[in-house]
Amino acid sequence: MHSDIDTAPITLQPATAELRPVIEQLMELFRHDMSEFLGHLPDADGRFGFSRLPLFFDEPEREALVVQCGTAPAGFVLTRRMDEGATSISAFFVVRALRRRGVGRHVALQLLRTRPGAWGIAFQEANSGAARFWRGVATAAVGPENWHEETRPAPTSSPVNLPEDQWIFLDTSR
Repeated sequence: MHSDIDTAPITLQPATAELRPVIEQLMELFRHDMSEFLGHLPDADGRFGFSRLPLFFDEPEREALVVQCGTAPAGFVLTRRMDEGATSISAFFVVRALRRRGVGRHVALQLLRTRPGAWGIAFQEANSGAARFWRGVATAAVGPENWHEETRPAPTSSPVNLPEDQWIFLDTSR
């Protein structure tokens, strides 16, 4: 454990090609956490994997960002452009050692405030921590009256029957 965990600066920066293996490893932790809500099981090799992760490094409408706590990797954010023009937070992960310390909120608000525009954030209602977190972030970012929620079916491309997604939509350019 890092001794400077409470004093190290928290930063969010684009993930370079050199950081791709770090994001890949952190993705395993994220997919493990999400397996509780999405029913994902690891592959035969014991890895969860995420076949779409390379798209976040290769496609111009997608981006991988790394969260750093000082010099230590502390999480990641994946974003992509949605068909309706908003930017979606496709995945958001902070390591357990930094949860409930305000790190996730800090990172989410930094992302939303430094990139003004329309945003869409999906989560599963069964994940009560994520639901509470994202509703709080939306309210902090734009106020309680300036965001709304929609329920949308999960993508049909998945081999697993996924639950519906709850979406928060907000615009930080106002």
